[in-house]
Amino acid sequence: MRLDRAVLFKLATNERLEQVVKGLPGGEENAWRAASRYVAGRTRDEALTVADEQLALGHGISVDLFGELSEDSADADRVVDEYLELAELLPAPPADVWLSLDLSHLAVDVDPQGAADRVARIAEALPSGRRLQIGAEDTARTDKIQQCVLDVASRGLSDRIGATVQANLLRSPDDIDALVAAGVQVRLVKGAYVEPTGAHPYGEPTDIAYLQLAHRLAASGANWSMATHDGRLREAIQLGVGTVPVEHLLGIRPEVLAQLRDRDIPTRVYIPYGPAWFRYWLRRVAESRGA
Repeated sequence: MRLDRAVLFKLATNERLEQVVKGLPGGEENAWRAASRYVAGRTRDEALTVADEQLALGHGISVDLFGELSEDSADADRVVDEYLELAELLPAPPADVWLSLDLSHLAVDVDPQGAADRVARIAEALPSGRRLQIGAEDTARTDKIQQCVLDVASRGLSDRIGATVQANLLRSPDDIDALVAAGVQVRLVKGAYVEPTGAHPYGEPTDIAYLQLAHRLAASGANWSMATHDGRLREAIQLGVGTVPVEHLLGIRPEVLAQLRDRDIPTRVYIPYGPAWFRYWLRRVAESRGA
C-alpha cells in the first residue's frame, strides 16, 4: 500500500481537518466542487433528482444518508425517521431502488439491540423486493454488524436486508457462510479500511481473497453482488461463475457501468447524500491512490 493512501484514510477521519478546510475563504465550496462527482447532494431533494437520473439510465440504485459514529440513541431514532420518509419518496416498484446505511449511524456502538430494532423498522417499511444494504465499517465493528444483520434476518426480514462483506478480512469466509445460511443478500467489496490486524495486505492478496469468496458465494447459490471498480477482477468472475450483478459508487467509471448494462449485466449505483459529505469524499480520494 502506498503511503499517501494510508495517510489520506487517516485524514478522512479527522474532524479537525474538515473544520479547517471549511473555515477557509471559499474552502467549503471548493471542496464541494471536487466532492460533487461522488455525492448526490447535500439535501434529500438533490439526491432524489440524481436517483431519477440513474434509474433513467437503466441502473438500479441504493440511496444512503451520510452519517456515522453516533453515540446518541435519540439522534439514531431521528435517522430512522429520515429513512422512513425517504422510502416513501423514492420511486415506487418496479423501480429498482434499495436503501443503504452504516450501523454506526444508528448508535450500534452504544446500543446494539436498539440498532437492530431500528434496522428492522426500516426493513419492515420497504415494499416487497427492496432491501436495506448494511455497509461495512472498520473491523472493530464487524462483530456488532454481523450480529445485528443476523438478528434482523431472524425476524423474518432476510428478504429485506443485505450485508457488505470485505474480502480483505481474514474472517470473511465464515461471515459469508453465516449470512448465506440466514438468507441474507451479500455485497462483496475489497475493503476500504486500513486495518492493523486480521486482514490481507492491500493488493494481490486481497484480490485473490476476493476471487475465492466470489466462487464460494457462487457455489452456495447465494443472492449476491460484486461491488468493485476493478475491471480485471470483475471480468474474471463473470467468466468464471456466470452473470453477477455489479455495483459502483456514484461518479466512478460510469461509462463502464453503462457497458455492463448494455451486456444485460444487472447494475446498481450507490447514491449517498447529506451534509456529512466531506470525509466520504476524502475516502474516495484515498481509494483512488492505487485502487
